[in-house]
Amino acid sequence: MELLNGFKNPFRSEYKRWVFLVGLVAISHLLFQSFLLPYGNALRSLLLPSLDDSIEGNYGNVVSRVRSGSKSVVVRNTLTINGSDFSTRDVILFNDGNSGGDVGISSRKIGDWVEKGVSKVSFDGNVDDDYASENGEDLNENAVLEEVIRDQDNYVNATSRIEQVAKHGREVSTGELRDVNTTSQYPALSSMANPTPNAGSSFRSTSLQSDHTVSKSNSLMIVKPGKKRMRCEMPPKIVTTIDEMNRILLRHRRSSRAMRPRRSSIRDQEIFAMKSRIENGPVITNNQDLYAPVFRNVSLFKRSYELMERILKVYVYKDGKKPIFHLPILKGLYASEGWFMKLMQGNKHFVVKDPRRAHLFYMPFSSRMLEYTLYVRNSHNRTNLRQFLKDYTETISAKYPYFNRTDGADHFLVACHDWAPYETRHHMEHCIKALCNADVTAGFKIGRDVSLPETYVRSARNPLRDLGGKPASRRHILAFYAGSMHGYLRPILLKHWKDKDTNMRILGPMPPGVASKMNYIQHMKSTKYCICPKGYEVNSPRVVESIFYECVPVIISDNFVPPFFEVLDWGAFSIILAEKDIPNLKDILMSIPQERYLALQLGVRKVQRHFLWHAKPERYDLFHMTLHSIWYNRVYQIKLRQ
Repeated sequence: MELLNGFKNPFRSEYKRWVFLVGLVAISHLLFQSFLLPYGNALRSLLLPSLDDSIEGNYGNVVSRVRSGSKSVVVRNTLTINGSDFSTRDVILFNDGNSGGDVGISSRKIGDWVEKGVSKVSFDGNVDDDYASENGEDLNENAVLEEVIRDQDNYVNATSRIEQVAKHGREVSTGELRDVNTTSQYPALSSMANPTPNAGSSFRSTSLQSDHTVSKSNSLMIVKPGKKRMRCEMPPKIVTTIDEMNRILLRHRRSSRAMRPRRSSIRDQEIFAMKSRIENGPVITNNQDLYAPVFRNVSLFKRSYELMERILKVYVYKDGKKPIFHLPILKGLYASEGWFMKLMQGNKHFVVKDPRRAHLFYMPFSSRMLEYTLYVRNSHNRTNLRQFLKDYTETISAKYPYFNRTDGADHFLVACHDWAPYETRHHMEHCIKALCNADVTAGFKIGRDVSLPETYVRSARNPLRDLGGKPASRRHILAFYAGSMHGYLRPILLKHWKDKDTNMRILGPMPPGVASKMNYIQHMKSTKYCICPKGYEVNSPRVVESIFYECVPVIISDNFVPPFFEVLDWGAFSIILAEKDIPNLKDILMSIPQERYLALQLGVRKVQRHFLWHAKPERYDLFHMTLHSIWYNRVYQIKLRQ
């Protein structure tokens, strides 16, 4: 018996050591992976072997292979994808354009990018752990920009098809919805032959795994959400008319609300002196360069513009890395911020290298790339975007003395994304903001901020493609609108006027394709009045599109401050209507005398030059008009320390 116990004891001790060793290895694995894979991926990698995140490379393509399992795989900027509906997918994360280059990417950084959903970023050369080098040579910018632009182009087609489904309230299979969203917007999830995902679209109209959808027998029924509606889905509680906006502007011109700098500089004194020089100059009676009727006061504008050309100096911060900073998007819905960034950073007349010589300071970030890079799709949480800009302002405040001296009053930003007012709130509150979303109920300050024109650029190489339209005598369509049903207002417009009158071409979404785009353009070129209703927010690219095609814009958007409001007289080349006037739209347009229409259409053709981008900036073009409004508002806002 003692012999038998002695025989068992060694095995018992060996068993304990074996269990201890296995447990130690498992714990070490978990701890090690927790540092490499954020947000709990370590545990998931052990418990769900069907999710195999592997990196395949050797100086070539780096691939993340996502094997479908019973769980849903959430990819940023896409819908939530049920793994049971898909077979094995290869999602290309990174592509080294030059074979043979050593792509140095840490596994933790890859894990971060996978979690953030950076679906396709190309690299050329060595990449450090900060996503891109300071000189930007490691980042293949064209691949990123093409990805973002493709998202914007597909956005309209995909959302319009889903909105049509929602409008009719019909039942649609998951396969059909997957075709709508993955085929047109996310080709990586619909085609094995083309495994490049298209993530990053501002896909705001639907959240297919939220209250907007319910599952039923392997199908989805679009239903109205039961929760409280969002702000963009309801008419504003307070409406500020265009006349009230004019009174606000005059009041702010007489008495600035800007804070006094902690200490006045020589540059502050130079800016302060400009106000009297602008207001006390000679009156212009006849000028060949400018068409006086489209300006509030052409004499003030011309003197201010000329002083800007002679005096203004701008310092562009070098801080911040691509793609959020210093990476302009020149095509699509958000092209305005990209073109200004490109032309400002490349300007040798206004830009100075020594910040001590600067009157204004430009913070060159892209609100579109901020959303594309950091926002987690369907999270409904933008706090990290605002925190990112807060950290940026704290960085430049600590590094330079200029921001704190005025609390940012001599700093400006140019942002065209709808979320920019929210992202720049509080920490950039005193800065001059050039915003496409110029909503007086969302923090836009008339007299300080600048309403930035939202330009839809179809060709980055030729932003003036298809410019112009038919003369007034050959415009036989009274009114035209076509577009997606974003927001609450456009469905109201279609309810009253779609298919109601042959002279009122009020349509829904145009079908995709080149022929459809040309049809849309030809309609704008042949129409007297182009209807520009608000979408989710107050701004719309149709305002500038109308001017581009020489069609009189009819702006229907309560609380929208028109572009360059401080210098332009929009009554000379547009019609601004209240949203409540939609039922009377035709009667209002028909009541406009022909002589008045001809004057409006002439105003459109004359003001057009101020809404055009040029590869090489020209006097009075969109770049200079934007910079001038920033300068002009600073001149009238500045105060000096006594």
